[in-house]
Amino acid sequence: MGDSQGTKMNNGPAGILYLCATPIGNLGDITGRVLDTLREVDLIAAEDTRNSIKLLNHFDIHTPMTSYHEYNKVEKAASLITQMKEGKNIALITDAGTPAISDPGEVLVAMCHAEGIHVTSLPGACAAITALTLSGLSSRRFVFEGFLPEEKKERALVLEELQNEKRTMILYSAPHDLKKNLKLLQQTLGNRKLTICRELTKKFESVMPTTIDEAIAFHEENEPRGEYVLVIEGRSREEEQAQKAQQFEEMSIAEHVQLYEQQGLDRKAAMKAAADDRGISKRDVYQALLQEKGEN
Repeated sequence: MGDSQGTKMNNGPAGILYLCATPIGNLGDITGRVLDTLREVDLIAAEDTRNSIKLLNHFDIHTPMTSYHEYNKVEKAASLITQMKEGKNIALITDAGTPAISDPGEVLVAMCHAEGIHVTSLPGACAAITALTLSGLSSRRFVFEGFLPEEKKERALVLEELQNEKRTMILYSAPHDLKKNLKLLQQTLGNRKLTICRELTKKFESVMPTTIDEAIAFHEENEPRGEYVLVIEGRSREEEQAQKAQQFEEMSIAEHVQLYEQQGLDRKAAMKAAADDRGISKRDVYQALLQEKGEN
């Protein structure tokens, strides 16, 4: 455990929090470093001890466990921090994947930093990244949204923000929410390219490159089963420019220039901005303004 490939346990006065990634399906995806750490820490904090005991039993790990989940994340974090200050090393695991990603672990990490507790992360499986690499969509720039909010108003705000997102978008969806989520995405984004990843790394893993419209039609006839990751194409610059051009066509050149003047640009700068938007010369804008002035 003391070499560069392992995890050296802390021998100082305060313990360490180890964020340990666990498999999202295939048990073979767990790392040797995580297994060593789970065996050597003093305590494992697990999102669901009933679920995690199966993982620990499979690898013959007998470290004590305690629950750490959404409904006790603040008070339990305080208790865990107290134990680490007393010298205990604690591993945090989620039901599947990397802790603190769409997970209450982010609260514990933040509180550890505030209290001066050292935190380290042991990399491993992450459903969002796995799906992105399988999607066939652009992976150079992406945004992770996790699960859409349950609260209607908050969900509407998130969807509104996504409407103009140019980066590839990654969302999680439970099977019972999939149809509803696809229709919400259709209403907000229109028909975009979409890759639906289901049951990643498991026996019945499926990856379906499709579109939002096609996905809705498919799932009207095929009931969703399993856990889903949706990877959605971002808005193209061409689409954005086309929408802007359409908006500009609905206003006169004088109104267009006035719009920029109201934003604080002087006359000359406003004319140049309007010309750039419309793909015409500043002289064309000037002539149009003279003509509109003459007509008035």
